[in-house]
Amino acid sequence: MLQLIEKLGGLTLYHVNQAGRMGVFLLSSLLCVFTPPYKISPIIKQIQMIGTLSVFVILFTGGFTGMVIGLQGYNTLRQFGAEGLLGSAVALSLIRELGPVMTALMVTGRAGSAICAEIGIMRISEQIDALDCMAIDPHKFIMAPKFVAGIISLPLLTSLFDVVGILGGYLVAVGLLKGNEGSYFASMYKAVGFKDVYMGFLKSFTFGLLITWICSSKGYFVHLERKASFGAEGVSRVTTSAVVLTSVAILVFDYFLTSILL
Repeated sequence: MLQLIEKLGGLTLYHVNQAGRMGVFLLSSLLCVFTPPYKISPIIKQIQMIGTLSVFVILFTGGFTGMVIGLQGYNTLRQFGAEGLLGSAVALSLIRELGPVMTALMVTGRAGSAICAEIGIMRISEQIDALDCMAIDPHKFIMAPKFVAGIISLPLLTSLFDVVGILGGYLVAVGLLKGNEGSYFASMYKAVGFKDVYMGFLKSFTFGLLITWICSSKGYFVHLERKASFGAEGVSRVTTSAVVLTSVAILVFDYFLTSILL
């Protein structure tokens, strides 16, 4: 019994320490974002890595997601004679929920894992320690451009996802199922308001911050991870943990943001 209590206590203290480290890491990184000097080239490089290189997977995923929603929505609404509302159903589903969430999950798998692995390798190869020895703040030099790029890239990628998804739903509803083109866009125009667009952008902004924060901090503290070897195996485990934790955090924050904004 005492050994069980000791293990539970040690596990609790470990997670509390980890939460504290990640909180301090977030505050330090955000402080460096607003601290001069400001350099544009590292931010552009990170935008290319996080945003530009994710465009293809976002377009592909958004198109087929919109097509699936259009197909399912048409068959469901047809049972009630409400096929004319398909445009609003597709647009609201994408703009409010599926656009921000699916975009964040795709970026987590493609760019978030790369961020965690990159910083983790820098840690185990002592590059971060070398920056400290040269009096260069790693949060300013490495983390700040990633935070800015993530916050900028996610809303833009979400916009692409929404537009392509709506077009995918249009192709299925009008091109494949021979629905009415006018009613598709008219119902969308009447149903979608500023509040819906605002909700989608706020979610994507939050998800961009979550992705860069969790993945960067996991790689930064790879040497402090519980039962993680200090090497390639440790980086692989931490990268997997970062992707899983980020994905769960996205879904949890999506619920809370929805409950607040609705």
